[in-house]
Amino acid sequence: MKTILVPTDFSAPAKNAANYAINLAQNIKAGLILCHAIKIPSETPMAAQVAWPLEDYTSLKADADKELEQLSVTLQQESPYAKAGSGHNVITTYCDVGEVVDVVTGKIDEEKSVMVVMGMSGAGAMSRFFLGSNTQDMISDAAFPVLLIPSQAKYHPVTKIAFATDLNSSDIEMIHSVASLARYFNAELLIAHVTDEKYETGDEKQQVEAFLNEVTCKANYPKIYYRHIKGTGIMRGLDWLSEHGVIDMLVMVHRKVNPLERLFGISYTKKLSHHIEIPLLVLPEGLPPLHF
Repeated sequence: MKTILVPTDFSAPAKNAANYAINLAQNIKAGLILCHAIKIPSETPMAAQVAWPLEDYTSLKADADKELEQLSVTLQQESPYAKAGSGHNVITTYCDVGEVVDVVTGKIDEEKSVMVVMGMSGAGAMSRFFLGSNTQDMISDAAFPVLLIPSQAKYHPVTKIAFATDLNSSDIEMIHSVASLARYFNAELLIAHVTDEKYETGDEKQQVEAFLNEVTCKANYPKIYYRHIKGTGIMRGLDWLSEHGVIDMLVMVHRKVNPLERLFGISYTKKLSHHIEIPLLVLPEGLPPLHF
């Protein structure tokens, strides 16, 4: 059974993401892995040279396992899908010592999970793990899809997914992968080309046509549409799309290059993640073809 991995620090944003994830799992027929990372204290320069008491680890591990089990029980009580059973556990738990990104990456490699679903705090919110650094580290370092759930976002059936693109040819394979997710919901897949107002020359029109022709041939999904969104800057165009595009999920590719060299470099993905109010699916550049 394919799985979705959900990192949690047991905060409200993380629990909200777990709730979203179990509903998503039901639609794509996946299991859920609730994952917690125990972070060894490292505030002082000498921390790495001091042995961490075994009893401290044992106590923290026991507390974390208890909270993971309670979260699992809560999700099972609230979700008919989790209660269904069918001969296997829909929800499993995992706890290990280390940084969040390292623990999650290790488990993803082991389980071959299709994506990570994690919560993020709204502006001004306080959370032990998801206030910013772990979300940003996950965007920077992940070699797998990461679906970020804003703290106020509630699950509802996905009817429209927008894929923000700069018409890079590598996005075509990514769109094909996202189409496999859209199929579960029979959702529209909007190819959103966000540009500033300087756009629109003859050559660029031909580039759009060539890009869309290749997308149509590759994805083979009938509900793909295109929209060109002009703005007074890329960031404003992305903000407008997420706020007024009537979409249930926004997809962006995170490119590990100088952000000045590509339209959708690290700055746009990270900036948008700070204040977006709908789920944001981040795909790492170079992600192999994936069937959700």
